[in-house]
Amino acid sequence: MTQEEKIQAQERIVEVLKTVFDPEIPVNIYDLGLIYRIEVDDEGNAEIDMTFTAPTCPAADFILEDVRQKVENLSCLNSAKVNMVFEPEWDRSMMSEDARLELGFE
Repeated sequence: MTQEEKIQAQERIVEVLKTVFDPEIPVNIYDLGLIYRIEVDDEGNAEIDMTFTAPTCPAADFILEDVRQKVENLSCLNSAKVNMVFEPEWDRSMMSEDARLELGFE
């Protein structure tokens, strides 16, 4: 993949991530600030680092699989790997302004 194709793939990944929701929170995981890193390599393989609002999130397995499937189904990619990370620890400041407004934090 060229650098331009990688950037376009990352933009498509962000679009897809905005369709993934924690069943308990009415804001998508991207705007919640749960996505820490999106990388696409030269072969079209994506790797995503993400976290949760709490390490014991009961929907973690469901959300991780939803992310993996949706990203892997993008025609511009060959595969997707999703890593669950807890460093740095998530806090409200990582949310987008829209998410904070939606949840009543502003």
